[in-house]
Amino acid sequence: MRVPTNLSTAWYLAQFGSMARWHRFEVEGLDTLLKGPACMIVGYHGRPLAWDLLMLGTVIYEHKGYLPHGLVHTALSHGPVGALIRSVGFVFSDGPELEGAIARGEHMLVAPGSIQEGCRSARQRYAVSWPDKFGYLRLALRYGLPVVPVAADGADDLYVGLNDGGTWGKALHMPFGLPLWLGVGPLGLWPLSPSWPVKVRQRIGAPIDLGARGLTADDKDGLLAMHRELAGVVQGMLDTLRANR
Repeated sequence: MRVPTNLSTAWYLAQFGSMARWHRFEVEGLDTLLKGPACMIVGYHGRPLAWDLLMLGTVIYEHKGYLPHGLVHTALSHGPVGALIRSVGFVFSDGPELEGAIARGEHMLVAPGSIQEGCRSARQRYAVSWPDKFGYLRLALRYGLPVVPVAADGADDLYVGLNDGGTWGKALHMPFGLPLWLGVGPLGLWPLSPSWPVKVRQRIGAPIDLGARGLTADDKDGLLAMHRELAGVVQGMLDTLRANR
């Protein structure tokens, strides 16, 4: 077992390593990430956090010795939460930290649906909902990163969503645009309750080379089309995984 580099990383590995065991976490197609070059892992945002991507981080750490660098919503950049997120190598924007990580051959993580996708009610499960924002694709082009789609069965079953957190957050003027979400686990409301002990099965898709598609950073139409295509790929992966339970 690799020795964590700091207390925050040790906490991350303990927290999400335990969660991976609780959910009998499995990854299909892991060699794409272990043997391939630095890439941008792009996935669905589960309920209410991107649990499967966080659990994947523990697997990558065990094999590669680092946590993939998640690109996190700026609403979470404040206070102790923001400090913890930074200390495990996650970033809120492009900058020297991300540039250095990619130069070392390290992967990054993106969930384009963000917390708005994750904080929905149980009536909207396993439905990709990405706004037409594709800055992450410009970032991938800048660093020459292939895009690797990821999806997981079980991602929306860890908690039962009672409301649309985005709608409630706007109505109640939550700070920094944060949602106000209510979810239920076996012992009560999230985050006081653990998650339901559902199995989480994740699939790593085939890498997509944006440069080979002829895309450039100023090609807005092409990037939007690629963004929507990628959303469709992730939706198809979710549908296939659920159909083959």
